[in-house]
Amino acid sequence: MPHVVDFVNVSTTGLESSPVAAALAGLRANEARYFKNKYDHVFSVEPAGKAKQAIDWVHRILEKERAIVIASRPLEATSFQVENIRWTYVFYESGLSINVLYTIDDPKKRAVGFKLADGMEIPAELATRFKFARQKSKLAGTIRGSFFVIKGEY
Repeated sequence: MPHVVDFVNVSTTGLESSPVAAALAGLRANEARYFKNKYDHVFSVEPAGKAKQAIDWVHRILEKERAIVIASRPLEATSFQVENIRWTYVFYESGLSINVLYTIDDPKKRAVGFKLADGMEIPAELATRFKFARQKSKLAGTIRGSFFVIKGEY
């Protein structure tokens, strides 16, 4: 059953096994607030076991585009479409959040984004490949993020 992410009363539900659960919950709530404000979309997530198709799709893109394999265990994921954009998010035990922005009708506007929850180290599989910019968030503290453009069709 999908869990609606509340960005007013931030909860660690589903993320309890993460060593940075509170920061990851804030990061997840930050995304929920973004989608509510920008698209009037209610952001909900499912446990990784129920979102295998979404997680496999993200992992396939990472592997084919950049030969990246994420070492951390996925905890939750979601996949939805707003306007002409398919969005997929995966939240990992380490505190990493990966999102795929995949426009349906414009192959030039497709990307994979990485966000690191406050307090986590940059994962070894990303550390030498990406530079992470910092951004402040009331819900998530300091978010470090990076991205790359998707070149293939998925």
